[in-house]
Amino acid sequence: MTTNKTLRNVRIVLWALVAVAALGATWLYLYRPPARPLGINGQSFALNSTQGGTFTEKDLVGTPTLLFFGYTFCPDVCPTTLAETTAWRAQLGLTPEQLRIVFVTVDPERDTLEAVKSYVEGFDPSIIGLVGDQGATDQVKAAFGVFSEKAGDVESEFYLVNHTALTFLIDKNGAFQSTIAYEEAQDTALAKIKRLVEG
Repeated sequence: MTTNKTLRNVRIVLWALVAVAALGATWLYLYRPPARPLGINGQSFALNSTQGGTFTEKDLVGTPTLLFFGYTFCPDVCPTTLAETTAWRAQLGLTPEQLRIVFVTVDPERDTLEAVKSYVEGFDPSIIGLVGDQGATDQVKAAFGVFSEKAGDVESEFYLVNHTALTFLIDKNGAFQSTIAYEEAQDTALAKIKRLVEG
């Protein structure tokens, strides 16, 4: 009899714990804090902007953003992506105030602020270029989980840089929403951007 009573008491305690856990999960779902304006890995960053001043994670708040990492000496991926992002924005009839494009260099050794400014403005004057020293570059790469490394003749001034070739979609609250892969189908990319802007 004592054993049965003990088992019943254990079951009651276990069910009570399950109920508490369920209530806790519901509370977290309903009252969780809003997404923070940080990189997708929850880290802050600060870089120099081609449009003047410093650009931080807080500046991602307010306008939906297409954010891309690359470098000005890039022979293919970067110019293609910058051309595509500006074309997508035009196709959707969006202005820079409705959809911002941001380019972050992963090659601070060669990419000065002036070089990046000239580069991005060659695609569209509204594109924001971001440049930092090596420490700041490593910080923003970590914030978005971006990889880059020198390739080819690394001792030459004409080295290449292998890097993550994703376009990050950041919503108006500064929160990461999704990505567009390099050479992703145009219809898919446009649908993602439309959801980003309308969200």
